[in-house]
Amino acid sequence: MIIYYLIVSGAVLGVAMAASGGESTPPSKPGGQVPTVPVRLLDEKGQLGPKTMVPKVIKTDAEWRKQLTDEQYKIARAKGTEPAFCGLLTDQKKPGVYYCVCCDLPLFSSDSKFHSGTGWPSFFAPIAPENVITHEDRSYGMVRSEILCARCDAHLGHVFEDGPKPTGLRFCLNSASLVFKEAKKVESAAK
Repeated sequence: MIIYYLIVSGAVLGVAMAASGGESTPPSKPGGQVPTVPVRLLDEKGQLGPKTMVPKVIKTDAEWRKQLTDEQYKIARAKGTEPAFCGLLTDQKKPGVYYCVCCDLPLFSSDSKFHSGTGWPSFFAPIAPENVITHEDRSYGMVRSEILCARCDAHLGHVFEDGPKPTGLRFCLNSASLVFKEAKKVESAAK
């Protein structure tokens, strides 16, 4: 049996259950609605659209394991970190957009990518601030800001305050959490 808890501001609002091996029942708000989040999507021309409310992507552990490779699951769902200088996107220099490997939300543009020397793909800003969220991460005896996908809560990496202008931030990401889609023209995160 799989048990879901919907927690909002620390309060448990509801519980939904599903038999293992069957269809999942995502947690919902009181009244049966799936939670929604504000994000910005790209249109067919690669331009950011307005802030739009979309349903959270909520799946069972088994569903994520079926969708993702073992490495993608270990990083994006189990909050792992790939070894430095080993990710496939670290040296990617083509113009395009980096999407969430779990839910295909646009997260970062090649226009904000920079060479940080750390061994992981690094960006000074997300493609839209609404598309990523941060949480305090106290693992490994450190205090860091974890970056998550706003739509599905996939672990992307961490953000640090040692990046270049204009933001001074370094969004340090795992290649396994991302899918790169080449595009001739992309929305700039530097705006």
